[in-house]
Amino acid sequence: MIHFRSIIRFIGILLFFLGFSMGAPVLVSIAYRDGTTLALLYSMSISMGIGLIFFRLGRIVDESAISHRDGVAIVAIGWVIAGLVGALPFLFSGSIPDFTDAYFESVSGFTTTGASILTNIEAVPNAILLWRSLIQWFGGMGIIVFSIAILPFLGVGGMQLYKAEIPSPVMDKLKPRISDTAKALWKVYLLITILQILLLTVGGMPVFEAACHAFATMPTGGFSPMNASIAYYNDPYFEGVIIIFMLLAGINFSLHYKLLKGEYRAFHRDPECRVFLIIVVVFTVAVTLDIYGAVYDSLAGAFRYAAFQVSSIITTTGFATANFDTWPPLSKTILVLSMFLGAMAGSTGGGLKIMRIILLVKHSYKQVFHIIHPHAITAVKLGGKPVPQEILSSIWGFFVLYLGIYVVSVLVMASLGLDMISALSSVAACIFNIGPGLGTVGPVQNYSSVPLLGKWLLTFCMLVGRLEIYTVIVLLMPEFWRK
Repeated sequence: MIHFRSIIRFIGILLFFLGFSMGAPVLVSIAYRDGTTLALLYSMSISMGIGLIFFRLGRIVDESAISHRDGVAIVAIGWVIAGLVGALPFLFSGSIPDFTDAYFESVSGFTTTGASILTNIEAVPNAILLWRSLIQWFGGMGIIVFSIAILPFLGVGGMQLYKAEIPSPVMDKLKPRISDTAKALWKVYLLITILQILLLTVGGMPVFEAACHAFATMPTGGFSPMNASIAYYNDPYFEGVIIIFMLLAGINFSLHYKLLKGEYRAFHRDPECRVFLIIVVVFTVAVTLDIYGAVYDSLAGAFRYAAFQVSSIITTTGFATANFDTWPPLSKTILVLSMFLGAMAGSTGGGLKIMRIILLVKHSYKQVFHIIHPHAITAVKLGGKPVPQEILSSIWGFFVLYLGIYVVSVLVMASLGLDMISALSSVAACIFNIGPGLGTVGPVQNYSSVPLLGKWLLTFCMLVGRLEIYTVIVLLMPEFWRK
């Protein structure tokens, strides 16, 4: 059965935490005197006030009784409500006065999509820009996982939230207790973020802008405080640093933890990591050769822009240093393919995930092999270990659901008047949590021109993509709520 009072209590804690986290933008607002202090304090008071009310109304009936269904409900409802709270500073400050646009921007942040409706980002007050980056940073490793790390009283129930928040094909528990695992991942996440801020600052980027970009890089979010994104700086050093950290963010964070613990061959030993890095190299070389001569006169310049955009899209970060919508068809096709592939399982990136692609290919090969050798006994293996059939079945179900939602969403977007390229890429960019697409939602465009219904559909796609379909879909099924 569903423990509604436990869900209410947890949502209350989540609201209180989000309200409390607005304290940093408040300090920035006071420092820059940008006129948003009262708007942020109103937002802070509402979020923390409602959070306290929910906390008092709810209660944890039994720590060990928090079921998987409770975890799914907490995560899905938590993300929807987080979007509402995140929209408050945009609305009260007047930066985004329309509710639909504010909610779209907020959900885009929390889901680390990076799709924006803002037409002049640099006109937005600094405090609001910081909040816009922070919600991506919180969403990257997962608000729920963070909550597990700081809420030890959840006990056994924390595992159910962890399963719902990180529905990867194979979960990697680094510690015996799930709360310790969450803490370990967040320490790595924080450490890498601080390192990126330092490196960008050393290169000459202002501290505020360095922080905003780091808060958007590690969650593979892509919100930049500049209208032209990273292209604004036109600096190979900044681009090089951000490429490195985008790729780090696209790698399973458990491997970073193992590396820091002294397992120096952790990356090399992981088959998914090897495939991911090989794909990045191959795609970068292919795009470099395609745009050399056609777009850029020098091979070094072609490599520079190809490496950045391939890394940005395949990790689903969405930063831009060039208008790749004007690149040759082959390059655009490779970038669209990168949208679908995505980063590694256990990373902050989106997409189908490389591990799922590997297992789908291996399972397909196994089926063909069985046609040739019907009596052979074979197993799909990853890293030398057999993969259980239930995981393979889950991946195929996931793949079919993804395609189904994608096709239906594209048809709806096309019916709203978007051209074919814009309809196809807008849905892909949102459901795979990338941000910029092609056409009217390209890297030098935004989502402000998308019709009202289209924005709500794309918001749904962002949530579905971030929580990897199952967590959202099961919530819509009547059977989920029955005893």
